[in-house]
Amino acid sequence: MDGLLSAENLQWRERARKVAEEIVRPNAAKYDKLQEYPWEIQRAMKEAGLFRVWIPKEYGGAGGERILNLCLVVEELSRACGGVGVMFAVNALGSFPIILGGTEEQKQKWLPKIASGETLMAFCLSEKGSGSDAFSMRCRARRDGDTLVIDGEKKWTTNGGAATLYTLFAVTDPKSKSKRISGLLVEKGTPGFSIKKVEDKMGIRCVPVVETHFKNCRVPASAVLGGEEGFGFKHAMSTLDLARPGVAAQALGLAQGALELALVYTSRRRQFGQRIIDFQAIEHMIAEMGTKIEAARQLIYATARAADKGLENISRMSAMAKLYATDVAMEVTTNCVQLFGGYGFMKDYPIEKYMRDAKITQIYEGANQVQKLVISRAFKKDATLLESLLSRYIPQETQYCVDDMAPEQAAAFNVPAVKE
Repeated sequence: MDGLLSAENLQWRERARKVAEEIVRPNAAKYDKLQEYPWEIQRAMKEAGLFRVWIPKEYGGAGGERILNLCLVVEELSRACGGVGVMFAVNALGSFPIILGGTEEQKQKWLPKIASGETLMAFCLSEKGSGSDAFSMRCRARRDGDTLVIDGEKKWTTNGGAATLYTLFAVTDPKSKSKRISGLLVEKGTPGFSIKKVEDKMGIRCVPVVETHFKNCRVPASAVLGGEEGFGFKHAMSTLDLARPGVAAQALGLAQGALELALVYTSRRRQFGQRIIDFQAIEHMIAEMGTKIEAARQLIYATARAADKGLENISRMSAMAKLYATDVAMEVTTNCVQLFGGYGFMKDYPIEKYMRDAKITQIYEGANQVQKLVISRAFKKDATLLESLLSRYIPQETQYCVDDMAPEQAAAFNVPAVKE
């Protein structure tokens, strides 16, 4: 389907593929075992200019179709290692709030450094008691003259420790219902800011996920995202709409990479006198997996193109892409482990890592159950809009036949019982 991509798209994909095949794939198992940040891979990404891909041109970035190109890069990296895919993509997640809502001063200060790979990012939103329900966060930032004092902690901070700049969301006005939360930019090394627990994870083990703690941590008022308090929740939700196609692309790369490994293995493995890829049951599995992967790819690319065109209300498409692609990734990677048989369960083979890495994609940046809520609420709004167009084809009242229903049962269901 390369004909559907521009020369620019293909250039970014090939640049990412070169890093993925030459640097990432040979080192994926090592860093998965060590659970250490792969600085040599980060340097390779930096040298290849990959961090420029989502940054606007006026701030040292590549410009062009920034979100689609980001998805292509993440997909290629994730084909080789899902952990490296998120290690790269989390920098976009952390910097999107600056792109979407930062002041011109904040953009000029930070975006060129992010584009060059000098500044690495992290995104501090979730807490122990507030994951999907981000609005109920408890981390506080109170105004004290020309500074804000942060107290609290964040959970699941991806890239924590490696990152040099943290986009933090904290409560600045507990009494407000709409402007309760603000975004803050906190630099590594700020007094009162520390990294605590480093999580021991099932997958994506090469990128650190940590607890970030803030105790009497002072930042200047210029660190408030956008220069004005109270817009943090809006910035966070807009960021997730823009970042979820990247999570979907990570899932897509994992599914594609797992299928490719399974194709090679099933072509080599022989049972009952023939290659197992030639058994009809296996052929059907491959056909179904390939179809779902391609469907996910086109949904992701369409969503990314919509974001690049600046279309409003992409929440539904973004949620659909994340939901579908990550469910496909989990299904495909699990099936590919099955195709490897007993060998698939062993760490001697790379396939089990794909399944471990895929699982988190269904959970972070909004669990898939939350994505279903986002999607269904969008359809509920459609129902209101469709009422005037389609209501004349649907009777206003529907008479139910409940001959065998007792009067009290009919009352419970709010339908009339049929009388003789």
